[in-house]
Amino acid sequence: MKNQDSIPRQIWVFFCSVKLTVYILVLLAVTSIIGTVVLQNGSPGQYIDLYGNGLYNLIKVLHIDDMYHAWWFLFLLLLLCINIVVCSVERLSLVWKTIFPKQVRFHPDRFLKSATKQTITVEHHADRMADSCETWLSRQAGPVILQKDQNTTLLYAEKGRWTRIGVFVVHASVLLLLVGALVGSMFGFKASVRIDEGSQIRQVFAAKTREPIPLDFAITCNEFEVKFYDTGAPEEFRSNLTITENGQESITTDIRVNHPLRYKGINIFQSSYGTATPDAAVLAIVDNQTGDEISRTIQVGETIILPGDQGSFQLQGFLPHFDFRGQNLEETFFGKVSLTGEQAFQIGLPVKFPTFDKMRKGRFTFVVKDFEKRYYTGLQVTKDPGVWYVYAGFIMMILGCWITFFMSHQSYLVAVQPRDEGGAFIYLAGRTNRNTQDMKRRLARMKTHLENQLKKV
Repeated sequence: MKNQDSIPRQIWVFFCSVKLTVYILVLLAVTSIIGTVVLQNGSPGQYIDLYGNGLYNLIKVLHIDDMYHAWWFLFLLLLLCINIVVCSVERLSLVWKTIFPKQVRFHPDRFLKSATKQTITVEHHADRMADSCETWLSRQAGPVILQKDQNTTLLYAEKGRWTRIGVFVVHASVLLLLVGALVGSMFGFKASVRIDEGSQIRQVFAAKTREPIPLDFAITCNEFEVKFYDTGAPEEFRSNLTITENGQESITTDIRVNHPLRYKGINIFQSSYGTATPDAAVLAIVDNQTGDEISRTIQVGETIILPGDQGSFQLQGFLPHFDFRGQNLEETFFGKVSLTGEQAFQIGLPVKFPTFDKMRKGRFTFVVKDFEKRYYTGLQVTKDPGVWYVYAGFIMMILGCWITFFMSHQSYLVAVQPRDEGGAFIYLAGRTNRNTQDMKRRLARMKTHLENQLKKV
């Protein structure tokens, strides 16, 4: 009594409670629904627009914006793992004794009083029939235990004791799935990175926090290629990547959408692309007073002197998409014009609209004539060290369910009893720990098979 009331025993009883399992599963189901309904890994602005400041503060405090990595969600998974382990250990000793008994015992009355018992009447001597039945039963179910009960010969055999571990295989599979989820959440990451053609990176950026995550190797984008349909929509885009580790090239390969590169537990997916910042552009500069036009190749960041020493122009940068009064002007260069005696100002030079700068009606008009178009590739980079636990868990889940639902512990008894008028009665009965209806059908088939065997004696 004292042992049962001890604190360790109370803790053990608490964790081996089936009610605890139900409560945890209900909580996980409810929180998973919340995680499905509530936007995950969004920006603060998105949450404020959707839910308002009050709910946004609650979402941040409870980490519902990244619920599947929240400490309390991981704690529920850990609690479920402990619960499953304790419940399994609690039942294992009893099941172990059933699977590996010190001595196999059976109770003939349980079989002979069964409603599924099959009866065969033969004309041969009972001893002769007992030998034939023993041979037949050993082929059907395994080693036979022979026992004499007065004038009746009892033959007992069984198979499938080990199938009682099926439920523990399922428990182990659930544990592997949960451990895989925990390991992936704690030690994995989901990140993204943009690489210009010809550039190399050694770090990626976390999807939510944008914090840099260093890699043990470098990724170089050697080439990017995109194909378009006649409508202008992208048909396929491809990145040729090189992985370099410790100064040595490890692998060079192409990746496409749904055809990622996997390297040392890191998955690299093709996710997007865009126009990278060019190194230079060919600009036409028109002096609107004299009508003179010159063409210059200007590097991004370079400053040139304007014709007539009227000031300077600096090519500042490039945007693949530029919105002007609600309209997307697409690829646009930007520059700073500094005229003598005037305040400097910035101008936009859309490649697609060469007359755009004329609307400014300034002394000089700038037009982009040409530039070397380069792309960048957008990559999604993930690491999930728990994925092998998950794979193993799924395999064990299938195996455990197959054992649990399609296999069983079956035991059979054949009783050979002499008849007063000569010959013998043969009784065939069976028991199983699940699917009793199937046992009825199996006994009927076994009876037919046994009758055919005995006719040959």
